[in-house]
Amino acid sequence: MAIEIHWIRDDRSLAEHCQDWRALPYVALDTEFMRVDTFYPKAGLVQVGDGSRAFLIDPLLITDWQPLAALLEDTAVVKVVHACSEDLEVLSRLTGKLPQPLFDTQLAAGYLNIGFSMGYSRLVQDVLGIELPKGETRSDWLQRPLSDTQVSYAAEDAVHLAELFGSLRQRLSDEKYAWVLEDGAELVAQLRREIDPLSLYREVKLAWKLSRQQLAVLRELCAWREREARARDLPRNRVLREHALWPMAKTQPDNLSALARIDDMHPRTIRQDGEFLLDLIKRAASLPAEQWPPALPEPLPIDAAGILKQLRTIGQAEGERLGIAPELMLRKKTLEALLKSGYPNGPYQLPDSLRGWRRERMGQALLDNLAGAGEA
Repeated sequence: MAIEIHWIRDDRSLAEHCQDWRALPYVALDTEFMRVDTFYPKAGLVQVGDGSRAFLIDPLLITDWQPLAALLEDTAVVKVVHACSEDLEVLSRLTGKLPQPLFDTQLAAGYLNIGFSMGYSRLVQDVLGIELPKGETRSDWLQRPLSDTQVSYAAEDAVHLAELFGSLRQRLSDEKYAWVLEDGAELVAQLRREIDPLSLYREVKLAWKLSRQQLAVLRELCAWREREARARDLPRNRVLREHALWPMAKTQPDNLSALARIDDMHPRTIRQDGEFLLDLIKRAASLPAEQWPPALPEPLPIDAAGILKQLRTIGQAEGERLGIAPELMLRKKTLEALLKSGYPNGPYQLPDSLRGWRRERMGQALLDNLAGAGEA
């Protein structure tokens, strides 16, 4: 059956349609973008589905995004997406706003135990019995005109995403539906939390092996890399490769020749920023001790693996009772943060990352398990 497609290529048309969409209980949202040589995604298309039709918004022609921003923030309209982290980033860049409430069909599939982290095409096949054509995700979405294949692909995404919502919502209990929206709100909250560039050094592999003085250098290198990637709109590794960060902080080169010997150091970085990086390292290395960051904790020892496994079984058992994919229950990082809060002898504290219904249903069981392990 042919899909009814409506193009939106000017501000007035967008405003009129957004007003219409705000009268609906839900809309499906999708985006197509390019992100090859840039830090930020470049929007090539925004798709909206209302349950029967596909609306294709051309972001290269729209100048006033306020009506779409108002739709995104209208809490009376559920926004339906699939595996939406990058879509959220695109929408935020265009409108300055993020969608709420948010229903992610990939999450919903996990809550129904259909599958975890399912791709869109497979989910459409499993739930709707529709076989989608092979994707156009790698094509050039900034070209004009778009090909007929691109247009058809984008329109099908919008229409079937709305159909997916209808089918999945019917199968979800009201409790699970609320949990899907709760997880959607957390996805939005994560994107709203501004990452402090000065905190990124903690994520570098093996950073815990460095001294506090070396961590001071690593902190400044990571912060500079993040700020420059954003300012230049370049991928982080085009500014300074990730695997060069740790050896730079460890060895603290003081000349260009030594800098060039750093593992994974790109010659372009030396040409463009070498002198600046040497000065940055020198300044960071000479900071007084009171300005050094605290030492980072070592990873959990191998002995802790058995305890982590026990904690995971609590989530798995609860997932079986609720008919939810076990991967959705307790995240590995959350369990590790819980264990690190008091290992090896306690007391333990539930981490902030264990929120909402998961904290209510499993928080005390986790603490009881650790208390029992400590007594044993």
